[in-house]
Amino acid sequence: MIDTLQWQLPLWSCVAIIIWLSFDKQSLSHLLATPIRQVGVLTCALVLAVLWRIKAGILPGLELHILGVTAVTLILGWRLAIFASTLASLLLVLVAQLPISLLPVHLLFTAFIPITLSYLCFVICYTYLPRHFFIYIFLCAFLTAAVIACIKILTSGVLYYLLGDYSFIEISENYLILCAIIWFPEAMLNGMAITLLITYRPYWVKTFYDKDYLDS
Repeated sequence: MIDTLQWQLPLWSCVAIIIWLSFDKQSLSHLLATPIRQVGVLTCALVLAVLWRIKAGILPGLELHILGVTAVTLILGWRLAIFASTLASLLLVLVAQLPISLLPVHLLFTAFIPITLSYLCFVICYTYLPRHFFIYIFLCAFLTAAVIACIKILTSGVLYYLLGDYSFIEISENYLILCAIIWFPEAMLNGMAITLLITYRPYWVKTFYDKDYLDS
């Protein structure tokens, strides 16, 4: 089980390493000096907490819910997205919606890994593809969110299989198959959120550069 010391130590170690890598004095100083940025981070944290609270599932520990991390990553950038997702997870712990024993698993597989992959997809698109408005929306937001949702389900399924909590048949028939259900709503929610923001409040989205995407 995940609450055993054998699994808790490596999971918490991975969480600590990612948080340490995301820490940057310059970013922190800028955040503390910019009230509107603080509001943005707290708002994203609250939105993530609400999205993660609304979940459904057949097997304990293998729940289905909207992630929302792709949009948050594009809005805040990698470092602040890690920070906001950590705040959201701690809030769920405080309101007794997330057991402390599952916190490292939740942080890694619901937040940190999807956030890192979302940012990596953005960097790849920004570096190697034409910097076009529609590429940003459909690849960086819509398509990336769909893929990330499926990756989250696959990685969580693999973890619980390795833990021995469920057999491969149980995981594949009751959890992995949900990829076919969740990819479209995840893509739509993230895609629509980013589309609305870059249309009406582009300066709120840290990774959207007017000179690159609107002048192309």
